[in-house]
Amino acid sequence: MNIVFGIIIGIVILMTLVVLHEFGHFIMARKNGVKVNEFGIGFPPRAIAWVKKPVEVEKNGKKVTVEKWVKLPKSEWDKPQDGLIFSINYLPIGGFCSMDGESDADTKKGTFGAATFWGKTKILFGGVLMNWLAAFVILTILAFTGMPQFINNQFVIKSDAHYNDLGGVAVAEVIDGSPAAKAGFRAGDKIVKVADTEVLYPETITTYGTEHRGEEVTYTILRDGNEQSITATLNPADAEYALGVQMSYSETFVRSTWSAPIVGLGTTLQLTGETFRGLGELVWNLITGVGRQFSFDSDIREAGQAAIGSVGDAVSGPVGIIGVLFPAFASTGAANLAFLAAIISISLACMNVLPIPALDGGRWILIALYRLRGKKLSKETEEKIVSRAFMVLIGLIIIITILDITKLF
Repeated sequence: MNIVFGIIIGIVILMTLVVLHEFGHFIMARKNGVKVNEFGIGFPPRAIAWVKKPVEVEKNGKKVTVEKWVKLPKSEWDKPQDGLIFSINYLPIGGFCSMDGESDADTKKGTFGAATFWGKTKILFGGVLMNWLAAFVILTILAFTGMPQFINNQFVIKSDAHYNDLGGVAVAEVIDGSPAAKAGFRAGDKIVKVADTEVLYPETITTYGTEHRGEEVTYTILRDGNEQSITATLNPADAEYALGVQMSYSETFVRSTWSAPIVGLGTTLQLTGETFRGLGELVWNLITGVGRQFSFDSDIREAGQAAIGSVGDAVSGPVGIIGVLFPAFASTGAANLAFLAAIISISLACMNVLPIPALDGGRWILIALYRLRGKKLSKETEEKIVSRAFMVLIGLIIIITILDITKLF
C-alpha cells in the first residue's frame, strides 16, 4: 500500500514540476507578444478542454463583449481556435505549451519566430527559471519548518541554525579489542566531530577513517550531555575496519528563522552545483569507460567496464524515480519528500540548459549560432536537427527505463 501511495505521490509531483516548467514558457511567451494556442496538463488524448473567447453579456442593461472561458465541444477539438485553449489530457506524464509558429524562421506577427532574440531567450529559459524558483520556494519553506540534511556541509547560516535534538550519529556498539574500545568509546556516545569536520552522517566517520588509516584521530563526542574529546589510533590499511564501531543514525533537521530565504537560495545554488558536478562525472565516466574498451590491456578494459557500470547505477529515469525513489521518500515523512521534489525540480532545470537541441538550452544555442554566423535558420534545418536530437534523447530514455526495470527486479 505504501508503494502504491508513493507512486501516486511521485506521479503528482512530477506532473506538477513539468507543468510549472511549461507555465514558465507560457508566461514569457505572453509577455513577449507570442500567441499561445494551447496550454495542456498531461499529454493527449484530450479529456476536456476550454477556450477563452469573446462572449456577449449584459451589464448594467447594456450588451458588452468580454473574454470568458467556455467549454470546448468535442466536435470542435480538431478545428483551429482563435483563443487560448486550456486542456486536461489523459496521459499523466507532464504538460505542454503550444505556441504559434515555434520555428525560428517564422515571421508572422505573434509567432515565436517573430520575437526578438532576447524575447526568445526569455521564452526558452522561462521553464528553467520556473523550476529553480519552485525549488527555492520549497527549500525556503523547509528552512522555516525544518530542513533535512542530505549532503555534507549543507548550506546553513550558523548563527540562525536550530538543530533538532534527535539528529546526529551515535555509537550503537563498540567492537572488542578495536581502536575505539582501546580509546574508551562507549555505546550511546554521540559523535559530533572527527578532527575539525562536523559529523552529520555515518559516512563522514567512515570516509575520514578510510583516508587516515594508521593515524591518530581525535573525535569530539557527547556523553551524558557533556562534550569531550577521545583520541584513537586507527587500524592500518590491511585491517577489516578503521575505528571499530557500529553506528546508528537519527535524521538531522535544521530550522531557521530570519535566514530561511537565504538558506533556501543557498541550498538551491548548492544543489545546482552538485547536480552539474554529477552530470560532469557521468559524462566523463561514460567517455573514459568507452575509450578504455579499445585498450589491449585487460585491466584497463575492466576499469572501463566499471566506469560504464557506474553510469548505469547513477542514472535513474521516470520508472526509477516514481517506482523506487518516491515510495522510499514517502515513507520517511513530508519534509524528505519535499526535499526530493526540490532536487528533481533543480535536476529538470539543469537538464534543460544542456546544449542538446531537443532541450531548451540546445535550441537557444542553435538559434544563437546561426545568428552569430549571420545565416538564416530555415524551418527544415531546425526540424531536422531537433528531431534527430530528440530521437537520440528518446533512445537514452528507453535505455535508462530498461535499466530501471532491471534494478527493480
